[in-house]
Amino acid sequence: MKTVEAVVEALEALSVEYVFGYPGGRVIELFEALADSPIEVIRPRDERQASVMAELYGRRTGKPGVLAGQGPWIASIGAIGQMEARLGSSPMVVLTEASERGEYAQLAPYQQASGEYGGLDIGSVLEGITTEQWQPGTPAETVRAVQLAFKHARAGRPGPTAVVFDGDAITAEYPSNPTPPVWEARAQARTWHAGPAIDDLEQAGAELAAADRPVIVAGNGVHAADAYEELLAVAETFDAVVTTSYLGKSTIAENHERAAGVIGSFGHEPANTIVSEADVLLVVGSRLNPMDTNWLADGFIRPDEQTLIHADVDPRNAGWVYPASVGLIGDAAETLLALAEHDGGTNDWALDRAREARSAFTPTEYANDGDTVAPQHAAMAISEVIDSETIVTADSGNNRFWLLQYLQTAAPGTYFGSGGVGGMGWAPPAALSAALTTQNDVVCVTGDGGFAMTMTAVETAVEYDLSPTFVILNDTGLGMVRQMDEAIPGVTFPETDFVAIADAFGADGIRIESTATLKSTLGDAIERSSPVVVDIPIDPSVQMSDLLASSFYERVGGLHE
Repeated sequence: MKTVEAVVEALEALSVEYVFGYPGGRVIELFEALADSPIEVIRPRDERQASVMAELYGRRTGKPGVLAGQGPWIASIGAIGQMEARLGSSPMVVLTEASERGEYAQLAPYQQASGEYGGLDIGSVLEGITTEQWQPGTPAETVRAVQLAFKHARAGRPGPTAVVFDGDAITAEYPSNPTPPVWEARAQARTWHAGPAIDDLEQAGAELAAADRPVIVAGNGVHAADAYEELLAVAETFDAVVTTSYLGKSTIAENHERAAGVIGSFGHEPANTIVSEADVLLVVGSRLNPMDTNWLADGFIRPDEQTLIHADVDPRNAGWVYPASVGLIGDAAETLLALAEHDGGTNDWALDRAREARSAFTPTEYANDGDTVAPQHAAMAISEVIDSETIVTADSGNNRFWLLQYLQTAAPGTYFGSGGVGGMGWAPPAALSAALTTQNDVVCVTGDGGFAMTMTAVETAVEYDLSPTFVILNDTGLGMVRQMDEAIPGVTFPETDFVAIADAFGADGIRIESTATLKSTLGDAIERSSPVVVDIPIDPSVQMSDLLASSFYERVGGLHE
């Protein structure tokens, strides 16, 4: 058989369900071979959206999402999802090529990306984005590289890997008995979970059991390890409050008695305060990036006064931003499961403080009346009309921060935001990916800027019979940037008829201009069995900065300059 057929056999053996991509270059042969395979090809309208769909698939399922396409475009517009996967720790495998044009590659190049004189070097581009990349030159190397790409996409801290096909190798006859041998795909791609050292677990368990004010910060690593039950078990064992990072939102149901909201500069002030009050702080699967740490505000996390236990799959992350008292290196599920087996502790502090903190999900200025649609009204309405199993994808910009503040998730694993690299336009194709793999409702929330970047996702939803609801918080501009300084050029957009666009794509379009009809219209849109675009013009004068934890910053010394 041809090498490309052996590649498809490997994909099938590795239980690949979907290949997200766009045919072109020498990947066309892969698409041809997939035509007779049970693997379904999902072709959105460009490589950017395919890359996001593969990234979200990997993030939600824990299995590598597969992205395929022609090299120059996979390495450019298709880099968006790969960068998100790299910084957001999503398993992903990229199958691409160098468009090397055989013997013509050394002549004034057209598209070729093999790195030869005058051309592009796709290997160098992907090396700066992916965790590992291979450029195999023979049939056996090609199949082995695909197997190893799946292994390394999941080993340790997950991330994107890439295989750059050689045009001659991918179409050559595959040897029946290659030397060195190529092993069976599942055996070669197998990985194992690591757990922390016993001594470190004993110390961490003792510190948590003796704590008067134990607090957990749950990050994206809990999502990646599907460690929701283990997280809750540790919180109950040690009578702890659970806060989350931005990417850790929905690692615990945010209406749970131990949940206290999201920390950080765009998080809830009570959650930030609880972290600052902790005597023992357990951080699980979070690098503690500047936004999560209030830009290292004085008094927020104090390793000289608090006991910091940092659990992460990557040893480089533990104790990276703040010195840690104990490092627990390993898969989050393994770590939490082992911690929950220790003797616990009790206190009179946790449940009362968590209950007080959850009031932040309902702003005092919220009132469900009047004709002006304020952004917090829209976010609250979304929170109130979705059920506990609805999956929400949130884009970059102010829209995700409105959701962060006022969408109170009712079940783990139901909220996913763009926050690895944080690119605009992520949420619409991410919603398509979620809709492929769930029977539950899916709601995409985006600004008008982000939606315009990837609004052909609506057409893809129609083509593949998917029914997400696309909610646009429309302030006719780049709201987050415009609120920094209205004098910045390019921050205002002309009015766009998104209802007409939805109709042109074969979907339903609705425009909501009144708070009075917000909940009922949103609820109706989500219940439909076809894709719906809901355009909600919001009041651009409502400042996100007014809702930040400003008093907390003042109390702990202000933002780090």
